[in-house]
Amino acid sequence: MSSTEAVNNNMDDQLHVIMFPFLAFGHISPFVQLSNKLFSNGVRITFLSASSNIDKIKTTFNLNPSINIIPLEFPNGITNTAELPPHLAGNLIHALDLTQPQIKSLLLELKPHYVFFDFAQNWLPKLASELGVKSVDFSVFSAISSSYVTVPSRLDDIEGRSISFEDLKKPPKGFPQKNNNSLKSYEAMDFMFLFRKFGEGLTGYERAKQSLSECSYFVFKSCKEIEGPYIEYLEKEFGKQVLLAGPLVPEASNDVLEEKWSKWLDNFPAKSVIFCSFGSETFLSDEQINELSSGLELTGLPFILVLNFPSKCAETELERALPEGFLERVKGRGMVHSGWLQQQLILKHNSVGCYVCHGGFSSVIEAMVNDCQLVLLPSKGDQFFNSKLVANDMEAGIEVNRREEDGYFYKEDIVKAVKIIMVDDEKEPGKSIRENHTKWRNFMLNKETQNKFIIDLVAQLKSLA
Repeated sequence: MSSTEAVNNNMDDQLHVIMFPFLAFGHISPFVQLSNKLFSNGVRITFLSASSNIDKIKTTFNLNPSINIIPLEFPNGITNTAELPPHLAGNLIHALDLTQPQIKSLLLELKPHYVFFDFAQNWLPKLASELGVKSVDFSVFSAISSSYVTVPSRLDDIEGRSISFEDLKKPPKGFPQKNNNSLKSYEAMDFMFLFRKFGEGLTGYERAKQSLSECSYFVFKSCKEIEGPYIEYLEKEFGKQVLLAGPLVPEASNDVLEEKWSKWLDNFPAKSVIFCSFGSETFLSDEQINELSSGLELTGLPFILVLNFPSKCAETELERALPEGFLERVKGRGMVHSGWLQQQLILKHNSVGCYVCHGGFSSVIEAMVNDCQLVLLPSKGDQFFNSKLVANDMEAGIEVNRREEDGYFYKEDIVKAVKIIMVDDEKEPGKSIRENHTKWRNFMLNKETQNKFIIDLVAQLKSLA
């Protein structure tokens, strides 16, 4: 046998996975994390995304340079959520629908064992099956979120009428109710978007349910230690095994924190600074920015506040949104920033002790492993469930109190949450929250445990292929 034939045989024997995430960067990031971990365990990876996203995937998200990345062309020119206001997100779903001929050609040419896809590509399981490729719905959402909203039992009591937000306030039949994880009015109202039709005339619920029902397997970025009851409930609802990737704890960054931030943070004692940031696609109203910034000011603690705006004129927006005289009053102990910054490295700095965030699961994990207490202020979708999971099930963070009907919060609510978790050292519930936080941090930092999730997943994929 020639050396070329040997290499080809080796390639044929190697498990080959195509990764095809949704086009929001919050979805691309977990797909990159999983790709890197599978690749490190001998799995051949081909990564698909819009050509305009590829530079950011390689640099910002650090996709392993040895992984093959293939650009997709989008006939309607829409390639990521950063280009769209939220009410036009349906156009992005339609953009994915238009890639079906390209995906079919790639599957025929590459002949992978599996294609890992996202919630919106409901057409993919059938297409892959016809070509002899197994499809895996890789959920970037927590299991609690999927098990509450997108299970078949969700519509059991609807009886032919349209679902209402009052229906969504109640959990589906059989949902594990260890804690009070039902939705509040404003949270349920937010999830109503899943029951609107877009793309090829399907609702988001129908797409997600079809994806989960028709795929070969599904993988969650979770584990039984954190979400056991919800994982078991999903297996029962869909009648198939849930494979687990573990929480995908990020590798420590080798980058260095910019001097502007490191110099400023070095001025403060250990674990005294509040870092407040809600990701690149969460925009607070001027009223809520006013309450949030006033709340941070009233804590008396040093803080970094990151605010983003839909328009490109961040400086003008900041001036308008912040309380009058705010920047002058907090000079020396408060920093306000708009745009991207080195979140993981800021959370890692010894002075940072609290993270006020939107409850995105990747951000929550980053805070936990860097020993930052969590104050949760979710704004949409699965963030509501991630926050309930951390605050109610894991008891490792605190959610800001809000008005039932519209989710409005006051400066006093910010102060109260921060003080419970940061200032009342030996008082309950802050003390037990910090103890639980330490327990979960140790679990996530146990490399042997975390590596085993990926080793087991690769073994399962090999046996099922």
